[in-house]
Amino acid sequence: MVNRKELDPENSPAAAYGARMRRMREKRGWTQEELAERLAYSSQHISAVETARKSPTLPFSRKLDRVLGVADTGESFEREWREMRKGSLLEGFSEYVSYEGRATEIRLFEIGVIPGLLQTPQYASAVAESEVARGAIAAEQGQERVAVVEARQAALVRPSPPLIFAVLDESCLRRPVGGPDVMEAQFQRLAEFAALPNTVLQVAPFDMGTRRAFDLPLYILTMPDRSLMSYAESAHRGYLDRETSFALPRLTAYHQLQAEALSQAASVAMIEQLRKGIQ
Repeated sequence: MVNRKELDPENSPAAAYGARMRRMREKRGWTQEELAERLAYSSQHISAVETARKSPTLPFSRKLDRVLGVADTGESFEREWREMRKGSLLEGFSEYVSYEGRATEIRLFEIGVIPGLLQTPQYASAVAESEVARGAIAAEQGQERVAVVEARQAALVRPSPPLIFAVLDESCLRRPVGGPDVMEAQFQRLAEFAALPNTVLQVAPFDMGTRRAFDLPLYILTMPDRSLMSYAESAHRGYLDRETSFALPRLTAYHQLQAEALSQAASVAMIEQLRKGIQ
């Protein structure tokens, strides 16, 4: 083939992904144009992924799995994509997400930003775009982070959804993200979340002061066997603790936080007041 670029899979995870994608395509006797048609992408996009000039995304990997017939197998490209993302997401977060999708109860506390499980697509995009603009991440990493938010939310839409307890520091609501339209839709999303039968939403107001139990984001999962695990984040890394004995003190502190926070009715009233203020 003229101008065929040979890749060394050892060069990078993206090169390994692209080289394996090319091998599987050629094994089926498909051209780049034929694979592109099956995936509803351009042949230029296929070429760019195969030669590691463009990083794959989660939606692309899922489509590729379906077209190649390797979804939920050891050859899954979605699985490879998730392994690749461990390098750009906070350490520990990818592993946490794998448990989150199977949890029966999720308790979360967040500071400064609406948590991913409750974000609208527009809010998630605005957060990612701001990080790209600051040079903290590349544009494609921003797109992939939005895809991770979408995938996390989709994993919780199941016949027996988990119970979700969310306590948001007041700063999550006060911090403008993406402009008035984005915030108005996000406030509407929070109100809808609070109305669901399997959720509880509370706000930890500023005047709680030192009575607020946590100073960093925290997630506590209850798994189907009733075991507990917790995930905490700093600015630079996340840490997943799988031991119930270590998670129990955090669960106790979380219950104390809930007791001190506004009731759900008062929290929704605060959200609605802020929403009216931007209309």
